[in-house]
Amino acid sequence: MVKVIKAGKSQEEVAANDTKVSEIVSGALQDIETRGDQAVRELSEKFDKWTPESFRLSEAEIKEIVAQVPDSVIEDIKFAQTNIKAFAEAQLASLHDVEVENIPGVVLGHKNIPVNSVGCYIPGGRYPMVASAHMSVLTAKVAGVKRVIACTPPIKGEIPKATIAAMYLAGADEIYLLGGIQAMGAMAIGTETIESVDMIVGPGNAFVAEAKRQLYGRVGIDLFAGPTETLVVADHTADAEMIAIDLLGQGEHGPTSPGALITTSEDLAHETIKEIARQLETLPTADVASVSWEDYGQILVVDSIEEARIEADRLAFEHVEILTENPDYFLEHMTNYGCLFLGPETNVAYGDKVIGTNHTLPTKGAARYTGGLWVGKFIKTVTYQKVTPEASAYIGEYAARLCLLENFEGHARQAQLRVDRYGKK
Repeated sequence: MVKVIKAGKSQEEVAANDTKVSEIVSGALQDIETRGDQAVRELSEKFDKWTPESFRLSEAEIKEIVAQVPDSVIEDIKFAQTNIKAFAEAQLASLHDVEVENIPGVVLGHKNIPVNSVGCYIPGGRYPMVASAHMSVLTAKVAGVKRVIACTPPIKGEIPKATIAAMYLAGADEIYLLGGIQAMGAMAIGTETIESVDMIVGPGNAFVAEAKRQLYGRVGIDLFAGPTETLVVADHTADAEMIAIDLLGQGEHGPTSPGALITTSEDLAHETIKEIARQLETLPTADVASVSWEDYGQILVVDSIEEARIEADRLAFEHVEILTENPDYFLEHMTNYGCLFLGPETNVAYGDKVIGTNHTLPTKGAARYTGGLWVGKFIKTVTYQKVTPEASAYIGEYAARLCLLENFEGHARQAQLRVDRYGKK
C-alpha cells in the first residue's frame, strides 16, 4: 500500500502552464519563419537585451574569449570532456554495421550513418550550463557529425566565457551567442545568416523545450527534455541529510523541477521533511529550490522494496538515486528511468557535470519509451538489399502473390516483372 506523505501540483495545474508557454513559442517560431534574421534579432533584444552586429562568434573572437578563461577552469573542463568522450567512444564501439545472406542470393544489411548537421543548445541564465557543451557538442562529434553548431545566450549582456571555451574544446564548428526560442528557431528553420540543421539537441527552460517540441518533424530532436526530475528511493539504511541535499540540489534548477522520495520508512520520510526545511535556511539557491519542493515535491511511503520499484517505474523520472541496502536490485528489475545512480557514493551532480554519462535525459514520463542523449541519437541506422537474378525470380513469386493479397496491383507487377525477366526460360 502506498501512503502519500506529500503531494505536488496536479496534472491539471501543470497542463495550464504548458498551454501558455505553447502559445508564446508558436508565435515566435512563425515570426522567425516569416522574417528570418530580423525576427531573431528582435526576439533576442526582447528576451536577452542582446543585438550584436553578428550573433556568430568569429574564430579570432572565440580564441580571445578562451584565452581569458583561467587555466584551472580549462583543466576542469578538459577532465570532464575526457570522461564524457571516453564513455561516448565506448558506446560508439558497440554499434556495428550488419550484412547477412538470409536466403541464397539475397543480401540484407544495415549501416550506421551520422546525421549531417546538428544544432546544440547550451542553456545560460542564472545557471550557465557549461556541461551541456560536453554532453551535446562533444557527443555529436564522437558520433561523426560533420557540422555541429552551438548556441548559448548572453548572461545579463555578458559573454559566458567558460561556456564558450567548453563549446570550442568540444569541437563546435560554429558558435552563436543566441538564446531561447530564437536560437532553436534559427537553428531548425534557418535564416539569411544561419544555415539550418538536420537535428536540434540539448536541455533548456520551458520555452526552449516547447520550441523543440513544435519543431520536431521539421528537424530531428534528441528527446523532450523538460524541467529536471529527481527521485530518491530509500530504505532504513539511508539518512535524511543525504536525501534532502540530493533533492534540493536538483530542485535549484528551477521552480518547476519535480523531486520525489519513495521510502519503506515512514520515520525517514518525516525526518527528510524536517531536514529539507533545515537545509533551506542556508542554501543560497533556496529561493528557487524551496518553490520547486513546495509545488512539485512528493513523498511516498511503501510497504516493500518491490512496491518501491513499482512506484518508481510508474513515475519514470529522469534521475533515480537508489539509497537502499541492495541497490543492484533496481538495476536488475527497474525499467523506466533516464539514469540510475546506485548507492550513496554517487549522485546526480556527478552525472550532470563530470563522470561520463550524458545529462540530457527523458522527463515527463518519456523514460517509459526512450533513453537519454548518446552517440546513437546522432546516428541513423539505415538498411539496404542486394539480390542476384536467380534470387530475384524466386522472391518475386512470393512478393507478387502477397501484393495481390493486399490489392496492390502495381506492387505485384513490380515483382512479376523480375520473375519474367530473371526466371528460367
